[in-house]
Amino acid sequence: MKRSLRTIGLGGVAAALLFAGVACSSSEETSSSTTKAPQSTTTTAAEAGTILEVATEAGTFTTLAGLITEADLVATLSGEGPFTVFAPTDAAFEKVPAELLATVGADPELLATVLTYHVVSGKVLSSDLTDGQVINTVQGGTLTVGISGNTVTLTDAAGQTSTVTAADLEASNGVIHVIDTVLLPVDPATL
Repeated sequence: MKRSLRTIGLGGVAAALLFAGVACSSSEETSSSTTKAPQSTTTTAAEAGTILEVATEAGTFTTLAGLITEADLVATLSGEGPFTVFAPTDAAFEKVPAELLATVGADPELLATVLTYHVVSGKVLSSDLTDGQVINTVQGGTLTVGISGNTVTLTDAAGQTSTVTAADLEASNGVIHVIDTVLLPVDPATL
């Protein structure tokens, strides 16, 4: 497991930034179940805490917060930033096979690699996104933005799609966009 990621150069980013997971649903399944447009919030950055504080207070990112702690990324996520985080909810983690989640959680380097794949340097608001845009993540990989009407999706390196279900959650050190599926920088079969 570790060797396959190291051979493709994804292993040593444990000191990088944040968030979460392992994708497991196909883009076809995600796309067909998407009907709601992302919703923006009205909280200002001055009123909000850090990205980690905002995520913790929301109560729907318990798994993500636990993985951030396991990966020793708490101090980083509380840093100055700004960061943009595509944050999978607890429901998104429920889609991940338990064995795959345990494999990622047991390897600090792999966990940091997956978490930092959900983070973009700088503050990227929903109004900054365009259809077909390729976003570079802190991990070094890319995500592709899809926009159809009011629906915004992200396609990961494994070809799986996640939908943005809430956008522009302001934090003092960046912004959070809530997603419904955990993203992966590599095909889960290689883990």
